[in-house]
Amino acid sequence: MARSNVGKRSHNNKAGYAFVFPYAALFTIFILAPVVMAVILSFTNFNAIQFPRFVGLLNYINLITSDDVFMKYVLPNTVKYALIVGVGGYVLAFLLAFGLANLPKAPRTVFALILYSPSMTSGVAMSVLWKILFTGDQTGYLNSWLMDIGVINEPIIWLTNAQFLLPIVIIIGLWSSMGVGFLSILAGLLNVDESLYEAAAIDGVKNRFQEMIYVTIPSMKPQMLFAAVMQIVGAFQNGTIATMLAGNPTPGYAAQLIVNHIEDYGFIRYEMGYAACVSVILLLIVQIFSSVSTRLFGEKD
Repeated sequence: MARSNVGKRSHNNKAGYAFVFPYAALFTIFILAPVVMAVILSFTNFNAIQFPRFVGLLNYINLITSDDVFMKYVLPNTVKYALIVGVGGYVLAFLLAFGLANLPKAPRTVFALILYSPSMTSGVAMSVLWKILFTGDQTGYLNSWLMDIGVINEPIIWLTNAQFLLPIVIIIGLWSSMGVGFLSILAGLLNVDESLYEAAAIDGVKNRFQEMIYVTIPSMKPQMLFAAVMQIVGAFQNGTIATMLAGNPTPGYAAQLIVNHIEDYGFIRYEMGYAACVSVILLLIVQIFSSVSTRLFGEKD
């Protein structure tokens, strides 16, 4: 009897491995292997033509001590963008999802699709839309409107002005940040057990804010964690907006993010080893923020 049970378990394990194998293979090929290669290349001088030459920690030392563009522009820009689009977008996603959760099903579905649709828009289509809005002459929608109401007397060249470029990129980032994390929060809000609110009312919870703090958020921690991680990853990897609007590098490095810096060194200058070094730093930053999110919203047991 014992041998029969062992045989059944062995057969079940084989079936499980067969189901897991496609995902494991794709994960290894497209995620694990590139990460390992990036870490290895970060310790080399590699120009994509000659064989990589090992240089130890030289790329990391140069990044910290010699790369004035990274320290003066790229890192501060990325921090600003991540705080506003990542953290601010996460709070905005929760507030919008909370508002939609209180609507009837039909209008809730329509508004959810409207808010989610910008995250599905391709970078090219997005750049066309926003370039029309921020065209630097009087035919641009924003310039035309501001001149009509008397706010400005002459057109502003928005996309080459260092003063306005990063705020524009941040606005577009917020506009397109209601992605799967937003849908995850909305799904979590709609599936909170109503009996918990009744029990909380008996225990002394008196208003919607207290319900949110003591019932809603603790009941949907998995959805909150998923949304936080997706928002963080999206905020740190979103360099397409600046490139599409103003090129790479952006004028005066005004909207240069870490992803743009990686593309600059990797695909324009072909300094692949240095680009890999910057990408490893980006990976570590994302991992730190993801760990903070896990501590805030992860299950302690």
